[in-house]
Amino acid sequence: MIVRSTEKGWEVIHQQAHGLLALQAAMRWHPDRRPVRWPETLVALSEHDDGQDEWEGSNHLTEAGAPKDFQILNYSVSQAKKMVSIALEKSRWNALMVSMHASFLYEPLRRENRELDAFLNQQQKNQQDWIKVLKTTRKEVQYGYDFLQWCDALSLILVQNQLPPESRRLEISIGPDGVSYYILQRPDQTLAVEPWPFDCDEFEARVEVYQLSQLSFKDDPDLYNALLEAPIEERCWIFRK
Repeated sequence: MIVRSTEKGWEVIHQQAHGLLALQAAMRWHPDRRPVRWPETLVALSEHDDGQDEWEGSNHLTEAGAPKDFQILNYSVSQAKKMVSIALEKSRWNALMVSMHASFLYEPLRRENRELDAFLNQQQKNQQDWIKVLKTTRKEVQYGYDFLQWCDALSLILVQNQLPPESRRLEISIGPDGVSYYILQRPDQTLAVEPWPFDCDEFEARVEVYQLSQLSFKDDPDLYNALLEAPIEERCWIFRK
């Protein structure tokens, strides 16, 4: 979950919804610059955070009982394995993108425990095997994953409310084409991306935000039920060239 405190409680965005937001921007990427295996890459982008822990115990709560933001979650090898397994059921390219994302997230934690190291070693082997079987190149694969990561970064800026004030520019990340892209919010609240990488002059992207007034919860089912009953705000951003 992406969790942000407010004056009235908490705003919660599911990570799957963040993936859907990333997909909305990805679909507007200029056709001449799209990765190979376009439909599978989009699926990988929308589902790259799947496999989350079950709503039981206190998997989604801090020690104080507050909704737990994804940034303070401990790594979960079981969740990472599930994420790759779900992707593989669709296609090896989909699994390849998700596997590379798992490597990106967890390689900095290598040598923290044997189970994690074994998982990371398996991902290295998986990636080599799938590239060979798919008869693709490392360059094409890296371009596809860099595209996924760029869209992911853009979506995270939005859902974490990181847009700077006064039309100041913020770097999204380096795109798959090696170009640094920046985002800014104009006085009229529309968003500009520089340089403009999209196939149209204007489009909208939106995400659902759950508004919680309860500050703490006894367990995951308590939080889950509160989310089911919570008011939902549909937040929208307009991108304009």
